[in-house]
Amino acid sequence: MKLLVIGLGQCGGRIADRFARLNKRGHALRGMDTLAGVFAVNTDVTDLSGLRTIKPDYKHRILIGAQRTNGHGVGKISELGAEIANEDVDKIIDAIRTASGFYETDAFLLCAGAAGGTGSGAIAVLTKHLKERYIGKPVYNVVVLPFRQEENTETRTIYNTATCLKSTYLVADAVFLIDNQRYVKKDAPAENNLNSINARVVEPFYNVLCAGEETNRRYVGSKTLDAGDIIQTLTGWTVIGGGSAKLDRRFSLFGAKRDFREKMTDTSRSTHAMDQAISELSMTIDPSDVGRALYLLTAPSKEMSMDVMKQLGDNLRNLAPNALIRSGDYPRDSKQIDVSVVMSEIQNVRKITEYFTKAIDLISVMKAKKGLGYQTRRLEESFDDIPVLL
Repeated sequence: MKLLVIGLGQCGGRIADRFARLNKRGHALRGMDTLAGVFAVNTDVTDLSGLRTIKPDYKHRILIGAQRTNGHGVGKISELGAEIANEDVDKIIDAIRTASGFYETDAFLLCAGAAGGTGSGAIAVLTKHLKERYIGKPVYNVVVLPFRQEENTETRTIYNTATCLKSTYLVADAVFLIDNQRYVKKDAPAENNLNSINARVVEPFYNVLCAGEETNRRYVGSKTLDAGDIIQTLTGWTVIGGGSAKLDRRFSLFGAKRDFREKMTDTSRSTHAMDQAISELSMTIDPSDVGRALYLLTAPSKEMSMDVMKQLGDNLRNLAPNALIRSGDYPRDSKQIDVSVVMSEIQNVRKITEYFTKAIDLISVMKAKKGLGYQTRRLEESFDDIPVLL
C-alpha cells in the first residue's frame, strides 16, 4: 500500500519524520517505496527545523499562518490552528501535489497530536478538504493522545483532545488512536523517550505497507495482504500493534529436517508473536467490540505452514468473535517471526468516552462562569456541546 503522509504540528511532524525514515529503510533493504511523499505542516518555524529526514525545502516543510503567528505557533489554541489551516489549505495541497508519486497514492495518512494547537486544529480541516478534492481516495488520521501528566496539569489539553477526536471521527475514513502513556519509560531522558515512542508508533506499519508493494516473486505471499484488504478493513476508531519472536534454530532457514518438538514450537512461537502484538496495541480496547480486523505474518517461508496460519486465525477469532477478519502472509528471509495486527470499527473506546465526559464537564464550568444556565443532561445530549473544528 502506498501512502502520502502529512504531519501536522510538532507531534505530527515528528511522526511523519519517522515514516520518512521507515521508507528509506524499505528502499535500502527491500528495494521498494511505500510512501508517495512525506510532508510536515506547522505554524512554528522551530518545530519544522527540528525534523531530520523530511526534505528541508519549503515544499516539504510547509509553514502556514506566518503573518498571524510570526512563525511562533498558535499557543495550543486549536480553533486558531483550524482557522489558519482553512485559510492556507490551497498552499498545502499545492505542495503535496509536487510529490513524484502523488497520483500513485492509495490513501492519505495525516498525523497529529490531539492536545496541541496546530495539529489538533488542522487535521480535521485538511482531512475534509482532501476528501472533497480527491473523491474515492481514503483519508486516514493518526491521532496521538496526551500523556497522563498533561491531562492532569493542563485543562486545555482535555478540551483540545475532545474537539480533535470528535472532528476527526466525523470526516476521516479511519482514525488510528495512539496512547502515548502506553509507551512511556519513566527513567529515560525526555528526548530519548519521545524518539522511542515515535519509533514504536510507526514500526507496526512497516510490513503491512511493504507486503502489497513487493515485486520480487520470492517474497510475494501465497495470500497477499494488499491495499484493497487494508482499505476494506479500516473504518472508524482503529488500533495497530506488532509483535515478534526470534528464531533460535540456524537450520530453520535452510529446510533441514526437524524434530516433532520443533514442529510444535513453530506454532507456539507465532502465537507468542501475535499475543505480543495484541498486548502492544496502540490503545487499550476490548477486542469483543471490534467489527473488522486483519493480521499479517512475516517470516521465512518455511516457518509459515497452514497449521500456523490456522492457529493465528483461530486465536484472533477467539479474541474478536464479532470481527470480519482478513489475513495475509509475507515471506522474508529473517531471523525472527513478525505478526502485525490491526483492529478497526471499534464500537466503544473507554478512554475516548472519558475525554468527552471530562470536556463536557469543563464546558459546563466555563458556561457557569459566564453566567449561562447549564442543566445536567445525559452524555449523548451534552456531546453536541463539544465544538467541531470544521
